[in-house]
Amino acid sequence: MAGGFSSLRRFNALIKSRYRLNPSELRRMRGSDIPRDTLACEIAYRPPLDWEALSRFLSIRACGGVEAFEGVRYLRTVSWKNHRGWIAVEPASKKPTLRVEVSASLAPALMPVLARVKRLFDLAAEPQKIAAHLGPLAATDPGLRVPGAFSGFEIALRAILGQQVSVRAATTLMRRLVSMFGEKLETPWALLTHLPPAAERLAHASMEELTSLGITTTRSRSLLALAQAVAAGKLVLEPVGDVEKTMAQLQELPGIGEWTVHYVAMRALNWPDAFPHGDLGIRKALQQARPREILRMAEAWRPWRAYAAMHLWRSLEVIS
Repeated sequence: MAGGFSSLRRFNALIKSRYRLNPSELRRMRGSDIPRDTLACEIAYRPPLDWEALSRFLSIRACGGVEAFEGVRYLRTVSWKNHRGWIAVEPASKKPTLRVEVSASLAPALMPVLARVKRLFDLAAEPQKIAAHLGPLAATDPGLRVPGAFSGFEIALRAILGQQVSVRAATTLMRRLVSMFGEKLETPWALLTHLPPAAERLAHASMEELTSLGITTTRSRSLLALAQAVAAGKLVLEPVGDVEKTMAQLQELPGIGEWTVHYVAMRALNWPDAFPHGDLGIRKALQQARPREILRMAEAWRPWRAYAAMHLWRSLEVIS
């Protein structure tokens, strides 16, 4: 009923077809190590999956207070409509699934939360098909995925803060943004303290508040324009609708260029053909400085250029 189903039979059938779960498994605890105020389930994927590469990419960009890693487990705070809570995700040891723990407070939002977990870890990908198309580029790591987004708005904020600065500097600025504008939340982990900033809250921020965090005036204007567009419903950063239209809307915002647009398309819109061809790492990996020539070279990788970008960044041992 909480998921909007009027038929129990349809509910059971959909869960089994989409998540390969028997609904009764969600009502049973799957081990004594799981607190009684959590739900536990598993999401299947097509192997191979390079969890180490995914973890490394996400960990160095972890949004302080919102995301963290505990060994191989990914932790984050979650809000969906009026529900607040947390999740913990780790690979199962003996089968191609991710084990997901969800706080009981998110039980009414379980299906949307699991859908976002699938997007974040790119679990719908067909790695063998993609690797075969990319050929030698993907030969050394066919399980490399394109990290997605739990929140498209969160990724767009991070992308703007990451313009023309190091990954570490952008992570620091994002942590400050969370501390000032993110809602506080109690969790079992000391590293998880806040929800990510909501567009509605950030849309009413002042330039002085943003620049006091060390964010430049230009970036502050971009953040405010983004938040106002999302809060007003003019911009939807979800993998639905017309990708090209959404990318064009993004580029119309002040201070948002082509690199940012394609990075957001890769992660927030889950567009497999996004390709930030002007990226310094991609230019280094291809040993080519001319954008037009890079685009010509990338034609062979369509429609999987986002995966090609990940492999190019990986070839430098520094994923950009």
